[in-house]
Amino acid sequence: MTAYDTDKVALAARDVSWDWTELPMHYFDSDAFATHYANGMNMLLPEGEVFFVDVFRKALPLIRDEAVREDVIGFIGQEATHSSSHQSLLVHLNSIGLDTDPFVAQIQWFFRHLLGDRDLTGRRAHSWLLERVAIVAALEHFTSYLGDWGLNAHAWDDALDPRVLDLFRWHLAEEVEHRHVAFDLFTHLDGGYLRRVRAWLISAPTLAILWTRGIRYLMSVDPELDQKDRRIRFRDVRRAWRKGLMPSPWSLARMFVEYFRPGYHPSHYGSTSQAVAYLASSPAARAAG
Repeated sequence: MTAYDTDKVALAARDVSWDWTELPMHYFDSDAFATHYANGMNMLLPEGEVFFVDVFRKALPLIRDEAVREDVIGFIGQEATHSSSHQSLLVHLNSIGLDTDPFVAQIQWFFRHLLGDRDLTGRRAHSWLLERVAIVAALEHFTSYLGDWGLNAHAWDDALDPRVLDLFRWHLAEEVEHRHVAFDLFTHLDGGYLRRVRAWLISAPTLAILWTRGIRYLMSVDPELDQKDRRIRFRDVRRAWRKGLMPSPWSLARMFVEYFRPGYHPSHYGSTSQAVAYLASSPAARAAG
């Protein structure tokens, strides 16, 4: 039988910040692909987290369980801080010549228009809200997995600039800390297996496509790369996962099929005590008090 970490903590946003002065363009293993692999997610997160916050705020009036409500309020605060924190890194990258704005504009359209509010009323409006809650729960399955993976990615310790390492680990620790919230909210409001699976089958490939397109875009506009190096090469991807800088395809495949398990719950991923321990030692979280 699988052991689950069911420990929960009171969720609260931390007023963190980072000084990106003199952060190099290629801050991840001094490697363009590894850096833009990370930046691909950096471009998705600010708008994605705003979408999470907006959907969950709209869901608040529907919550009938006070414990779920408190968790959702804590989740909203943490996700809003995640958005602004990753946005600060994007601002720095733009300031040193990496123009992220055109691709970020596409991400804004995706979350604000394609997945945004629609002119619906009654049952149709309610159903569209539930679909979006299911999408957030599906995406939080991935972030729960990534939180556990990243907190244990020892290859990051020497490969990442210490400030970016802290940004990533702080964020991922909070993902582990609140990994149950989106799934519990979806279960509270709906919990239908078919809706859950549909949301994952839509969300997972969409995330992969957007992330890959983001990496390709960044490689194409990186001012420090020669023209011959402005493409994703399989050997660079293989090198990154073999070095432990990114999850392996096999690990990702196991994560993908896990969400189909009828008894799935995100507490399967990560350790709350490990996440809390990192947050207690994080330079940015400590500075925030």
